Amino acid sequence: MLSAQDLALLRKTLGRDPTDVELACFENLWSEHCSYRSTKPLLKTLPTEGGEVLLGPGDDAAIVRFSDTCALAIGMESHNHPSYVDPYDGAATGVGGIVRDILSMGARPIALMDPLYFGPLESEKNRYIFEHVVAGIGDYGNCIGVPVVRGELVFDPSYSGNPLVNVVCVGIVDPDRYITARVKVPGNRLVLIGSSTGRDGLGGASFASRDLSLDAEAADRPSVQVGDPYTEKLLIDAILAMAETGKVLSCRDLGAAGLAGASSEMASTFGAVIYADRVHLRETGMVPREIMLAESQERMLIEVAPGDVALMGAIAEKYDLRWSEIGEVIADPRYIVKFHGEVVADLPIDLLVGGAPLCAWEKKPYAAETPFVRPKTAVKDLALAVLAHPDVANKDWAYEQYDRDVQLRSVSLCHDAAVLRLEDKALVLSCGCNPRHIYLRPFEGTANAVIENASNLACLGADPLCIVDCLNFASPEHPEVFWQLEQCVLGLGDAARRMAIPIVGGNVSLYNESDEFGTQIKPTPSLGMAGRGEVREWVPPAEGELLALIGKTLPVFGGSVLDAVTGCGGPAPAMADPAAVSLVRDLVRDNRVTVATDLSRGGLLAALVKVAPRADVSLAGDPLEELFSETYGRFLVAVRDEAALAGVEHRTIGTVGGDALTLRLKGETVVITPGELETALTSTTRLMRY
Repeated sequence: MLSAQDLALLRKTLGRDPTDVELACFENLWSEHCSYRSTKPLLKTLPTEGGEVLLGPGDDAAIVRFSDTCALAIGMESHNHPSYVDPYDGAATGVGGIVRDILSMGARPIALMDPLYFGPLESEKNRYIFEHVVAGIGDYGNCIGVPVVRGELVFDPSYSGNPLVNVVCVGIVDPDRYITARVKVPGNRLVLIGSSTGRDGLGGASFASRDLSLDAEAADRPSVQVGDPYTEKLLIDAILAMAETGKVLSCRDLGAAGLAGASSEMASTFGAVIYADRVHLRETGMVPREIMLAESQERMLIEVAPGDVALMGAIAEKYDLRWSEIGEVIADPRYIVKFHGEVVADLPIDLLVGGAPLCAWEKKPYAAETPFVRPKTAVKDLALAVLAHPDVANKDWAYEQYDRDVQLRSVSLCHDAAVLRLEDKALVLSCGCNPRHIYLRPFEGTANAVIENASNLACLGADPLCIVDCLNFASPEHPEVFWQLEQCVLGLGDAARRMAIPIVGGNVSLYNESDEFGTQIKPTPSLGMAGRGEVREWVPPAEGELLALIGKTLPVFGGSVLDAVTGCGGPAPAMADPAAVSLVRDLVRDNRVTVATDLSRGGLLAALVKVAPRADVSLAGDPLEELFSETYGRFLVAVRDEAALAGVEHRTIGTVGGDALTLRLKGETVVITPGELETALTSTTRLMRY
């Protein structure tokens, strides 16, 4: 709802009371979800330019040059609140929305990534949400033929009652022929293409800008859109065919705030008249407010010259899609909505789009790190508990629901990053962050998220091209939360500048908290990163190869998986040195190492299990520090001989091969058999299947 101050400002500026349509437009377009009222000044501090950036933040998606003949369209969005109220449809329409953002640039969607964050799976409700979110993403992506090639699954009590569903989409387009979202010429027509408009999704933008309350599941279900992936597939083909004609001058997806949001933002460079009675409808008796604000899915708005309207209509009909000429661009900077000849909205367009007053919140630093308390549990039992934690354990149950090979570009999807063949190069993709570390040290934790994603790319020899982000936080009205938010954005910008990686787009999702569970999410600045390199397929090391550790290990356990399973506390990792990333990237490119993986969740133990589950390893330091520390900027590599690492500071720790994972530690030897590994690593899968 608009605040009393907002209403007073509108009455003063307009010189009258707003109409019901105007109020609905402002309520949605001035919402946090659409206007970034709390974060706009912070976002302006981020580095957004780079040599390959053709179009940065501000459009439906960014455009980044991949080669002379191919550019990437990339974007990231959230669908958090809807995915709690209706997990299947909320997640599915999140996929549909980000795919249309890419499509609106005239780009063909080729890949999806889905960083997901849930409450503990011991809760039946959390399991239900997890199961249906994964099913919604899988079903929608599979039906439209866009593979989910990478993801992240994090489980923490703070997400009970408010899961996070973040989705990245990447598309490809000719670098000289992408489409933008701003209208070009007064007199041009606005054509709506796709599904008929119904009442689903009404108030979705304002709904996404408030916290979830006890009655959210019942009262807010009408705010959740319902998707149709089969119509989306037709829409993809139709819009690409229209773009191929060269006659689509601008294009925008109908997402948050529906037709009002898309048409006003699209026309903000000039102005527009919208004829709401011309919109093709699914339901009878809809009033202008409903027509303008409904968030029915699978709809796109394009700008074309008057003489090209019929051509666009013919293409839409070829793909069995409905279409309507619903407006025109005007030179007067006003946003006018008419319904059967009556003017139901007449606003200064710059007041509606970009005119929302900024919010100034108090901020209050906090200290959440606690002293380290050494667990008394045996090392082997700790190791099995860490491997069984759902952040580390296999998530095959989830990934098996995704068709990850559709479009035939997938080369390697199993380990640090996804590798897709694009022209004669590799498109390498990574995503995610570590919310537990970020909660303890927001600045350093977010900076390390940049470094970890870049590390994932480095393990496959790829250079980062760009970052997109989804900044998920609780209510900024809490001073501690706004401090988190500020520190995270500053840490993100600092690491991105140090590594010369532009941040080209993203999304902010606030008010992620739940009265029902009494929870506020941990700060979750989830990232998506795209890179370019040579085509490499991840293969396990051969028996007899040497294992070596690059980077210094420190006794930092706060926010680690060990901390999650024992409550041991301790300091969180400081910001890592990005120099290690380029060092390992060069080693991979020069074929001096056969395998590389960065150390992150679960520490060295999890990396060993991923790379060499049968190996003989000797570690001279403190066993907990050696196995479970999550110090960033470290890599486990496999080499054929010691000479391969000449000139590189490293520590050789073992040899690949044997009948089990043998850990020769200070004071004891721990042997983890293949059967024990299987039991620990399949714990999450078993929990979901039974």
